[in-house]
Amino acid sequence: MQITRRQGGALAMASLLAARGVRAATPGVLVRSDSPPANLDPHQLFDVPMMGYALNAYDGLYRYENNPPELQPWLAEGHTASADGLEWEFRLRPEVRFHDGAPLTAEDVVYSFRRVLALGKAPASAFLGILKPENVTAPDARTVRFRLERAYGPFLAAIPIVAIVNSRLVRANEKDGDHGAAWLAGNEAGSGAYAFVPGSLTTLERLDMARFEGHFLGWSDNPSPVPRIAVRAAKETSTGVLGLLNGSIDWTDSYLPTDQVEQIQGSRVAQVAKDVSMRTFIIRMNNARAPFTSLNLRKAMAHAFNYDGFIQEILKGYADRNAGPIPNQLWGAPKDAPGYAYDLDKARHFLKLAQAEGFNPRQPIRIHIQSQLEQTNQAAQLFQSDLQSIGVNLRIVADTWANIVSATAKPETSPDMWIHWVSTYFVDPENWVGQMYDSRFHGTWKASSFYRNEKVDALLQRARGLVAQAERAPLYEEATRQVMADCADIWVYNTVELRGLARRLSGYRFCPAGGGAEMRWLQMKG
Repeated sequence: MQITRRQGGALAMASLLAARGVRAATPGVLVRSDSPPANLDPHQLFDVPMMGYALNAYDGLYRYENNPPELQPWLAEGHTASADGLEWEFRLRPEVRFHDGAPLTAEDVVYSFRRVLALGKAPASAFLGILKPENVTAPDARTVRFRLERAYGPFLAAIPIVAIVNSRLVRANEKDGDHGAAWLAGNEAGSGAYAFVPGSLTTLERLDMARFEGHFLGWSDNPSPVPRIAVRAAKETSTGVLGLLNGSIDWTDSYLPTDQVEQIQGSRVAQVAKDVSMRTFIIRMNNARAPFTSLNLRKAMAHAFNYDGFIQEILKGYADRNAGPIPNQLWGAPKDAPGYAYDLDKARHFLKLAQAEGFNPRQPIRIHIQSQLEQTNQAAQLFQSDLQSIGVNLRIVADTWANIVSATAKPETSPDMWIHWVSTYFVDPENWVGQMYDSRFHGTWKASSFYRNEKVDALLQRARGLVAQAERAPLYEEATRQVMADCADIWVYNTVELRGLARRLSGYRFCPAGGGAEMRWLQMKG
């Protein structure tokens, strides 16, 4: 289950040939041009690169499949819950094994959840405050029991977030009470359909994975699965597209620029998968630091972005206007909230009010883009042009996801503005408005506008403390209306995800949770 020297050389040659525009598909190896995670520990990170890795290397109790996403039993055969929503019990499948052959038992599940809570990193955000480590228990080898501190509506929806790790392996590598964090950052302890190839990681650049023949689902439903996966980060979108067209890359990320779609579709070696998603595109504003402490300035900026022009002209209509933080098609999104329209006269009006408060339009405002994702640059350039016409000095700063996420730990270092997507980590309004605008989540990239409103905090706290969707939905709607009235950010669209795929691949399945990154279903010729 290792990439051979010959295959490694083929990959290196493929990269060289990609630069020269020569086709060189690597037999038996699927080459992905999306980014690997900043480290390999699924309990430390919770972002799109990690989901692209963890969905393949690890399993959870439940998993989202299909589009619209459906929550399905995975490691668990099913679950029961008490009427008050406090007691939850999950029954595990028998005979599941980790990549090292060790059996996966309820003790591994208990250890995984307790480890998530102890580390307190991004995956813990959905459980902190409602689940104590000692209240995750294993009555027997196949039963896991949770007792919540209080009713928590998003609990089942968030269960897939937690990857189940091999407790014996991680414990053996703990040092100085670090819960094995240093070791797992560069190694793997999963049971997923693909196993990390030891020694193949170069942080933020590359990693290799090999098919795990012993995966609990088996492989009888896939006659020609992908044997090897090579993740090779493309520094720029154009690099990935070039590689796709010359055959040296099989799979791009799902942020494909729309101006490349027709070119790819017209090629003999590649095609574009187009899938309606729940990934929202957002321009963040740092509400906790001048000049964006001014509501008038935030409204001026919101009216200065050309939403329809961006969606129709630049994205060629491959997106739907999403006027607020929750995807249009999800419950909890207020249908009667119109949002902000492109109107430069209104932008000038609010700009004058902001100037009366002390804003100097000659003061440069810096907007950080993700340099490897061309669409963030396109949005910033369009925005810059319109802002210039009303006298606002917007400067574009090329940056990386890892750098920006690190900077958003506190308002003093977080950018004035930055552009990103909020993907479907779990299917509940909590994934969007809850974790983006409740001040309890300040210090995470999701809450990087550092918005604070006590009324919103209280509404979100009440919403997550209820079980019935019919009772929760009005609270999320009210909180969202208030966040929109306060113009915390600039909400642009809901995504049609576009991914370039080599024609030698088939069986691609898309689910908004994970953005179609699960590889188990793929088949490959050659």
